[in-house]
Amino acid sequence: MQAHILIVEDEKEINDLICLYLSREGAVCRQAESGEEGFAFFQKENFDLVLLDINLPGIDGFDFLKKLREKNDVPVIIVSARQDDADIVLGLGIGADDFVVKPFSPSVLVARVRARLRRAVEGVGKNAVRFGDFVLEAGNYLLKRGGSRVALSPREFSLLCLLAENPGLPIKSADIYEKVWGNAYGDTTTVAVHIQRLRRKIEDNPDAPRFIKTVFGFGYVFDRDGEI
Repeated sequence: MQAHILIVEDEKEINDLICLYLSREGAVCRQAESGEEGFAFFQKENFDLVLLDINLPGIDGFDFLKKLREKNDVPVIIVSARQDDADIVLGLGIGADDFVVKPFSPSVLVARVRARLRRAVEGVGKNAVRFGDFVLEAGNYLLKRGGSRVALSPREFSLLCLLAENPGLPIKSADIYEKVWGNAYGDTTTVAVHIQRLRRKIEDNPDAPRFIKTVFGFGYVFDRDGEI
């Protein structure tokens, strides 16, 4: 199981138990004992899935989930001793993908995690382009890094789609301008400006880009696998 999982659970024994079983399956776990600590992890890392308790100190699990869903659609499984139908309906209604009641079987929880991760992967469109931590879905007008949406302008999105759908193929600046701006004539320096804006959003170091590389005197090429 290659996954980066956040466990938000204030009972240390349960948190450690979940982490132990997931780690045995190959997952990398981050353990938070409060909602505030969980959000602190989100500011630094991207996660493939969150396991979330409801009864937490400070911000509770429901409020954590509501806040998370404002900007992130990472899969969330609630793991809670609260088993009233109202709690389950509320959790699923505000964005949880599954609800596991305590006490639980660790092996069953791992199976639930596997299933949810598999569905997340299958949910990506067939025409999606993966590069690094990103998934680009042209048909859904969506660029995601981990579970987070990356905000792009319409022009930036069109530019990225053109490059990403032609990996390894150098494209002239003039051809980019014609295809993205819909005009065969114009100032192609605007292409360079938009490339720089796009690099600032997807490159860890825009001055030494990993994905969008310059072909000097020609144009640009998209390096999906870092082989160019």
